[in-house]
Amino acid sequence: MQSELIQRINELARKSKTIGLTQEEQAEQELLRNQYRQEFRNNLTSQLENTYIMDEHGNKRKLGK
Repeated sequence: MQSELIQRINELARKSKTIGLTQEEQAEQELLRNQYRQEFRNNLTSQLENTYIMDEHGNKRKLGK
């Protein structure tokens, strides 16, 4: 889904720069961009939740907020 999502976002962006978008396409573009941003945030949050820092004493501790 990720590559298809990016491909459609890019397709709409190119069309927007050349001939413009209809209102339906603008709404679709906004929806797809929001979906992409949400997936990005979820992936980053998941990655950070599984990140540990090693202190100067060699102890691992979970990365806090």
